[in-house]
Amino acid sequence: MHDRLSKKFLWVTVFNVVITLAEFIGGVVSGSLALLSDAVHNLGDVGAILLSFVSHRISQKHKNSKKTFGYKRAEILAAFTNAIILLVISGFLIVEALRRFSEPVEIGGNVMLVVSIVGLLGNFISMVVMHADSKRNLNVKSTFLHMLSDAVSSVGVIVAAIFIKFWHITWLDPAITILVALIVLREAVRIVVESINILMESNPDIALEAVKETVLAVPEIKNIHHVHIWRFSGEQIMMDAHINVDSAMTVSELETIYDKVAEQLYNKFTINHVTLQAECRRGADEQMIEIGKND
Repeated sequence: MHDRLSKKFLWVTVFNVVITLAEFIGGVVSGSLALLSDAVHNLGDVGAILLSFVSHRISQKHKNSKKTFGYKRAEILAAFTNAIILLVISGFLIVEALRRFSEPVEIGGNVMLVVSIVGLLGNFISMVVMHADSKRNLNVKSTFLHMLSDAVSSVGVIVAAIFIKFWHITWLDPAITILVALIVLREAVRIVVESINILMESNPDIALEAVKETVLAVPEIKNIHHVHIWRFSGEQIMMDAHINVDSAMTVSELETIYDKVAEQLYNKFTINHVTLQAECRRGADEQMIEIGKND
C-alpha cells in the first residue's frame, strides 16, 4: 500500500462502500428503482475497484523466467472484466426498468432526493481522486468510467426525485434508469473493444507509412520489412522490425542507428520499446506487411 495509486484505490473503495449502503437503504425505504439501480451499480463498482486494485498490485510484480514480459497486462484483463460486468448490470437494469413501466410503484421523493445527493457527492470525490491517472492507464480509466457513470446516474436520480416529489411523475424513475444504463453500455463497449485490441496485439492507430518514412529517413537504412507494432499495455507501445543496411556496417555503427531510430519513433509516435534486426540482402524486396503471410 505504499504507492500513490494503491492509496487512491483504497479511498475510492471506502467512498463507494458508504454510497452503496446509503443507496440500498434509501432505495428500499423510498421504493425507488432508480435509487436501487444506482446502488446495484455502485456495488458492482466496489467489486470493479477491488479488481482494479488487485490487478494494479499484480502489475507491479517484476519480470521472471515464466513471465518475461512481466505482469502489466493484468490491468488490461481487469479492465476487460470490469467492462463486461458493466454490460451485464446495464442489461439487467434496462429489463427491470421496462417492467416498472407496466407495474408502477409508490415512490418516496424526499428520501430518494437526499440519498441521491449524497451519492453524487461521493461519486464526484471519487472521480476527482482517479481523474489524473485515468488519462494514461486503461485499468484506472475503466474504474473512472464506473465513477462517471455513477455520477451521471446520481444526477438523473436527483432530477427524477425532484419531479416525483413536487409533481408525482413516477415514470421518470424507470426512464432515468434506462437512460443511465444506455450511457454505461456505450462506455463499457468502448473499453471492451480497446481491451480486446490490446490483448490481440493490434496496431494502436499508428500509420505504418509514416513509420516507414521516419525509419528510411536514416540514410544508412535501405528498407524496412517484417514490421509489428502493438500496444502491450496502457503505457507501453512496442515495435519490432527488420531493416536492410550495408554489409560492411559494424556493430557499433548499428547501435548508433538503433538508438537514432528508437528516439525518432518515440518522439513522433510514442513507441517506447523498439527491437530492430539488421540484415543485408534477406528481405530487401519485402513490404512492411506481407498480406496473407503469418510469421
